[in-house]
Amino acid sequence: MPQYNEMFALSVEDMDLIETALQRTRDALSEAKPASGSGDEITLRRIHELLGRLHNQKIFYHPKDKVYLSG
Repeated sequence: MPQYNEMFALSVEDMDLIETALQRTRDALSEAKPASGSGDEITLRRIHELLGRLHNQKIFYHPKDKVYLSG
C-alpha cells in the first residue's frame, strides 16, 4: 500500500495559487446556494476550514522598533 509523502517543497507563490483557487471555488459554491446536507455544503465547509488553516500558518509583519498601527 502506498504511503503519503509528508515533505512538501512548495514556494510562497505555489501556496498563493492554491489559496486563490480555493477562494474561487468557495465563492462559486457559495453562489450556487447548496442544499443543507448536500455534498457541495460539505465541500464548502472543508474548503473554509482549509483556508483557515492556511491563514493561521502565515507570519504577519509587525515592526519591532516602533508602535504598530493597523490600516
